[in-house]
Amino acid sequence: MIYWGPLRGLPRRVWTHLPESLRLSSLGQAYGRLVHARVRYRATRSQFVGTLFLRNRAELELMRRLIDQKALGSSLNISVLACSKGAEVYSISWVIRSARPDLSLTIRGVDISHEILEFAQRGVYSRHPIDVLKTQSCEGVAERRDITWNTWRDQGSPQGDVSIFERLTDEEMDAFFELNSDLATVRPWLREGVSWLHGDAGDPQLIEVLDRSDIVVANRFLCHMKPPAAERCLRNLARLVKPGGYLFVSGIDLDVRTKVAQEMGWKPVTDLMKEIHEGDPTLTKNWPLEYFGLEPFRDDRPDWKIRYASVFQIDEPA
Repeated sequence: MIYWGPLRGLPRRVWTHLPESLRLSSLGQAYGRLVHARVRYRATRSQFVGTLFLRNRAELELMRRLIDQKALGSSLNISVLACSKGAEVYSISWVIRSARPDLSLTIRGVDISHEILEFAQRGVYSRHPIDVLKTQSCEGVAERRDITWNTWRDQGSPQGDVSIFERLTDEEMDAFFELNSDLATVRPWLREGVSWLHGDAGDPQLIEVLDRSDIVVANRFLCHMKPPAAERCLRNLARLVKPGGYLFVSGIDLDVRTKVAQEMGWKPVTDLMKEIHEGDPTLTKNWPLEYFGLEPFRDDRPDWKIRYASVFQIDEPA
């Protein structure tokens, strides 16, 4: 264990004043890892429901490539754990249905919060963060306030509120939503085959109600757990993957993911590995000063193919 004592706060201050060139050097990266280890050790972790549509395009592109192997007209089952506001579920639906309309697609969104699950199921989002909250009393204003609150909940950053639509182009907004005034409603064709389930990703009994899926998505919530809890949860989630299926798991302490993947013999998917690792600026730009920050990709480590893989093929039931 590292004893920081009177150095408390100093590593963070030193890092913020380092020139960019020094941060990117071998010495700077080593110092960054030291800072990040301290941040992770001291952090108070908590879950957030903030999310984005098309959050990691490389991740979705890999999913599209993997499903290209499916025969025409076959079925595909996907489970999305900690589905939050539904942005990831609908993003997956959009990518797959656009690429393979012939597939019989089933997507199950799972979350521990009844409230946020009901919001995701409605598929109605507010395009503006404050307009409805300032609206004077009128018919339907309470419902509008609820939509606005949940859409923009936990969407904050040091620079201000981040729109859940931030990474969508105008053309993609039109493809995803029926746009009406300040509201965006997910189009019906993206809701087809989508169901919602209340459940705890760490519950060993989850497999009894969810069954196994071709693809299990467990992104960007395990990092908010302490490492022992995240490890137990990750092992539990692997049980939900069909033999030969895929587990998508980004947004997790890399030491935890590497340990579990090595011990369980998972096969890392190397296609688009670097692009996926760097595909969500929300994670990469916050390293090393936030516990959920994602360290820079390094292919000079002996374990780099398994450490930086965000997708694994699981050959046997875990």
